[in-house]
Order: sequence, then structure tokens, then C-alpha cells
Amino acid sequence: MNKKDVVELKRRLKKETCTFTRMCGCYVDGERNRVVKLTETFLNLEEEAFYKYLEIAKKILSGTIGNNLLELEFPLEEESAGGRQQFLTALRSSALQNEELLERFYDLIIDQYEYAGNYLILIFHDAYDVMAKTSDNQKLDESEEVYEYLLCAICPVSLSKPALGYRADENRIGPRIRDWVVGAPESGFLFPAFTDRSADLHAVMTYHKNPKEPHTELMEGALGCAAKRTAAEQRLALASIVKHACGGDEEASREVFYEIQQGLSDMADGQPEDDEPESEFVPVTAQDIRDVLAESDIPENAAAKIQSAYHETFEEETPALNHLIDPKAVEAGNKLRQEKELVKKVAVLEQQLEDTRMLAGLHDETKDTPTIKTYDVILRVKPEKASQIKSQILNGQKCLVIPMEENEYAAINGVNTTV
Repeated sequence: MNKKDVVELKRRLKKETCTFTRMCGCYVDGERNRVVKLTETFLNLEEEAFYKYLEIAKKILSGTIGNNLLELEFPLEEESAGGRQQFLTALRSSALQNEELLERFYDLIIDQYEYAGNYLILIFHDAYDVMAKTSDNQKLDESEEVYEYLLCAICPVSLSKPALGYRADENRIGPRIRDWVVGAPESGFLFPAFTDRSADLHAVMTYHKNPKEPHTELMEGALGCAAKRTAAEQRLALASIVKHACGGDEEASREVFYEIQQGLSDMADGQPEDDEPESEFVPVTAQDIRDVLAESDIPENAAAKIQSAYHETFEEETPALNHLIDPKAVEAGNKLRQEKELVKKVAVLEQQLEDTRMLAGLHDETKDTPTIKTYDVILRVKPEKASQIKSQILNGQKCLVIPMEENEYAAINGVNTTV
């Protein structure tokens, strides 16, 4: 599914266009006991409840593809008799009218879903008459297919916060009665996937409110699919690789991570423009990471560790370029580089000012004498370096020779020079 497919479905979830036929649910407590079940003809709901449930359904189609929204493929065994895909297909075909299938569905979620607290399982059934479109996206008055699907939302249920309120029955201000409130969904899924405006029975789109800690047990245990890393998890894995390669040094690893982020950002800038960047998968291989590292100032030893760990971590699932880029890290890296450049410029200016003051001092010391001495070369060196300076004749010219070690640097007139 791409962004257009998701938006097309989400736009239908309005009062005037929603066609949900049925909604069922099961409220589960912290001990995994069923508290209450519900079955509703959706379009017959009271207006306030209608909008609240519709808002929950919309959340399952929100967020970024590859981060909050992950499309998973069913393995072949799950498409066989007794598999999860076959079960969901049967549940969809029943239009949520088969109580036995619903009971099995609730048991499947309750047995697999890991949540320390109360939660509500909601499942919606819909049949969308997909209208044909021309090449320029103009709708035709004819149907391409009827896309029948299930939308599941798993919402936390928690006690409202304690507070004071008006007790109308006693006509006084007192502690407000705390209620169990249904929150926004933590997880959910859409089955089957809606790919290129058509049903894809081989795939399911999952939703994760917190992409840093997605419910992998929903992907693997409940749906029977191999879990994927979200974009947030991929970035965290890359940051962990860098930190390990830098020996746990927080400052060093942060600077290296910023360098890599800048390299990935430059790599993205070099890609051809696309009207739908989310639909264009640009893989970032270990070789790509090696090329990025080669363009940076990262030490060779750390770079080799990063490349090796990256290959091992993402060997089975190559990340997309736009998933690895952290805009905040790129911005922070740019600010850090600007700060370093500013520090260098200030150091140069301070050196130039000091040299100017020294020249002025020498002039003041000699202005009352008949002979004024001027100097073409003024040296400022560390005390331990002064004894190493020698005067020699080279090619017929008098020269000052200053021995330099490999790790020593010099500045001439405030300009840094590597010798």
C-alpha cells in the first residue's frame, strides 16, 4: 500500500460517506478476562457514539508508512487451511455475523497481545465499492470491484484522573466519580491490504501508535507474519551500532551518528525527485554505509566496525533511505558543525589580535631609541619547543628550522597549517 491507497480509505470515514456495516468488540481486564462484549449495526449508533468510534477507526489509517504503518506478507503456511490468513478471510466473509468466529478472534488477540492493563478490542466490517478512474484520476460511473475488509483497533482503557467536580445529586463540590475511559488505539490492522486500489489477500497492514516499541507479538503471534522493524527502530539500531563501535563514548558516538546522518541526507538529495517519495524504496546497503563513512572524518577502525555490524543487523531486511534519515539529527549535526567552525574562527581572531598586540609592544619598547628594530618573523612556541629551534643555512639562505612531530600542528599568521 502507498500513501494514496491509505488516504483513499481514510477519506471515506466520515458521517456522509462511511459504510461500515457492523462493529463488534470485547472489553478485556488486566487479568485477561472478558468483561463485556458488544455488537452494533454501525450506522444505527447514536450520533455521539458514532463519531467516537469513527475517530478510533481513522487512527488505524494514520501515521507514516514504514513507521506507524507496516505492511506484512503472510507466509505460505498461514494461507493454508487452519492458517491465520484463512481464518481472517473466513471472518471477513461472515461480515462479523458468525459468533463462533468472533469468539476465536477475541481468544487469538487475548492470548497473544501483551498489555499490562485493561483494553478494548474493536473490529469493523466494510464493503467499499471502488469506482474506476481514468489515467488523470477522474472517477467514472462504474465499479472496478467491491473491496470487502476488516479494520481492527486495540485501545487501552484506563481510569480517568482524580479531580474535584460538581456533584449535582448532592448540590456540592466534591471528588469526581472516576470512570474507565477508552483511549486512542495502541495497535490494530487492516485486512486485506488495499494495494493499487484493489484487495491484496496476501498482505495485511498493521498500525503501531508507538513506532519505537511496536507490538511485535501482534504481528507474529496474532497475525502469523514475520515482524518488521519500524523506521524508528531502524534508526535506533543504527545509533546503537555507532555507539558500540565508539566504545560507548556518548560524545564521540553522537558526532559519528551526525556525520552518518549528513551523509545519508546528501545521498537522498542526490536521488531523482519523486511525487510520492514514500512509494519509492531506495535501499541502504552495507556498501552504501561504507561509502558514506569514507566521505566523513570517522576513524577507519570505527568505520570498519560500523559497516560490519550494519551488515549483520540488516542482512535480512535492508532499510529504506528515508527510514534511516532522522531530520532532527541532521539539523543537530549542522548546528554542531557551525559551532565548531565558529570556535575555530574565534581562535584565529584571538591569535591575530595577540600577534598585533605583540608587534605594538615591540614598537613601543624601541620608539625612544635612535635605532628602531623591526621584525619580519615573530614566533610563539611552547617552552619545550623553543630549545629545538635552530638556525641553518639552506641553499645559501639563513633559515630557522623547527622540528615537527607527526601529531604536531602549526599556525602561520593565524592560519592552521599541517606540517
